[in-house]
Amino acid sequence: MKKNVWYRAAFYAAGLLVLALGLTLNTKAGLGVSAIISVSYSISLIFNLNFGNVTLGLYTVFVILEIILHLIHHHSSLRKQPEALTPSSRASLKFILLADVLQIPLSIAFTRFLNVFSALLPDFPPENTLPLFALRLLTVICAIILTGIGAAASLNMRLIPNPGDGIVQAIADTIHKSVGFSKNCFDVVNIAIAIALGFLFTGKLQGVGIGTVLAVIGVGRSIAVFNHFAQDRMKKLADIRD
Repeated sequence: MKKNVWYRAAFYAAGLLVLALGLTLNTKAGLGVSAIISVSYSISLIFNLNFGNVTLGLYTVFVILEIILHLIHHHSSLRKQPEALTPSSRASLKFILLADVLQIPLSIAFTRFLNVFSALLPDFPPENTLPLFALRLLTVICAIILTGIGAAASLNMRLIPNPGDGIVQAIADTIHKSVGFSKNCFDVVNIAIAIALGFLFTGKLQGVGIGTVLAVIGVGRSIAVFNHFAQDRMKKLADIRD
């Protein structure tokens, strides 16, 4: 196997591990988690369920929605351009759907690492002192940086996307809007659902807080900074051409 293939696999795997660590660290701070996992985390808190398992269920829903959206997008393109119905277009659709389906085994592995990190990382004590709040805030910042680095490293390798990223791309393709705009809308929907679930079942916020706001603002910036310094070097080592 070529050396660049090893680099690509290593960067991809490392990115997913760092992403899982960042997301788990976010839950440990207790100040609200990032939007993409706010629904699964709030459900796990409300019903006292395993966070990794609930996230796996949510990711499976994302994959199903991706498949539906990709089929809608494909058939919409055919109506506009009937000549697009060619063997190459059918092969392309099959490849896209295969990539969607492969996100399920990826999600199984990814959420197992969420459980491992959740078991290894200690919980904060229940006290609400100022020094403890400052430590929680520092933990959120570290979590945001790690989440951005992990997401950037795995996405740069252009292999199977994490379902949280895959669903945003599928939405962007279907509604013909930018990924950034689709991501913002998707984040708002997830946060709204998490807030609604919290108030409906417990009468208070569950998993949504200042950490959620900081994550919405900071993860994208973290990705941008990481890519500024490392993206070109990583792509060169992995032999990925634009």
